[in-house]
Amino acid sequence: MDQFTVPQFIDVEDKIFGPITTRQFIILLAGSLLIFLSFKLADMALFIFLTALFGGLSLTFAFVKINGQPFHYFILNIAGTARRPSLRIWQKKYSNADLKKLREANAEKKIEEAAKAMPRLSYNRIRDLSLIVNTGGYYKPE
Repeated sequence: MDQFTVPQFIDVEDKIFGPITTRQFIILLAGSLLIFLSFKLADMALFIFLTALFGGLSLTFAFVKINGQPFHYFILNIAGTARRPSLRIWQKKYSNADLKKLREANAEKKIEEAAKAMPRLSYNRIRDLSLIVNTGGYYKPE
């Protein structure tokens, strides 16, 4: 039988420059690009404001972890939680008469399926099965 090595620590990201991972490098590169564009297109006061904003956001998204998960996953989880209703209410769509009819139809189908699936066992077959179980499989019927 072939032996395969099982990868360990699959949640650890690959490092490219010292302690910086690929994801962190791409986020910092995008932040640097936005800062460069703001340098070329904005005046000095707006450039300083945008540098602080883009730099802070890119550093936050690149390096901050909350509860062991990256910051962007944390933000996505907050958005998903905010989108879901906080109180779940069961909405009854069927009347009692409809439910009764559905239950009866399902019960009839289940009884018919069980009757079809279950083979009739003769007395001899039951006796042979009992001997097989009692002898631990040593008894072999014909």
